[in-house]
Amino acid sequence: MSTAGEGASRHWLVRELPYVAMLALAVGGIILTGFRGPTTYAYWMVLAPIYGLACVMSGWREVDKTADHLRLIVTQALHWLAFLAAMWLMFLPEVRGVVNDNATSLALLILLALGTFVAGVHARVWRICLVGLFLAVSVPAVAWIQDSAMLLLVGTLMVVAVGGAFWWLWRRETRTP
Repeated sequence: MSTAGEGASRHWLVRELPYVAMLALAVGGIILTGFRGPTTYAYWMVLAPIYGLACVMSGWREVDKTADHLRLIVTQALHWLAFLAAMWLMFLPEVRGVVNDNATSLALLILLALGTFVAGVHARVWRICLVGLFLAVSVPAVAWIQDSAMLLLVGTLMVVAVGGAFWWLWRRETRTP
């Protein structure tokens, strides 16, 4: 038997799920961009329409007239088509030959952040704007992680080694009478 609080939290989760999914898909794109191949290109090209659909669905509740619904659809379609064109340019062989994978993933994240924020403004949905802001704020963090990957790996291995040594000593001490 579910309580009223449980129902309210479930309703909140369903309401916020599209925005969490948008963030998760962006992170997946950043990780995938480190690999070359048609999968990366296809992922980013599918991501824009998914974001556009999320914007239309979120903005649909904000307007009540049929003309406003049509304007929302047209505005979002044109907006995300422009974003698709910018992504297509990033994946041209001439650009990929000059720009490394790290720079490409950061540029795509910046484009996605800007595109998402502006789409939220057009759709009049502050949560979409918030997703765009979060993506924009994450750009320096992603750049630092990409730049410091070896440092993070060595640090993680050291923590695991020291933790393993302490665990081994603790187990050894508890076994001896």
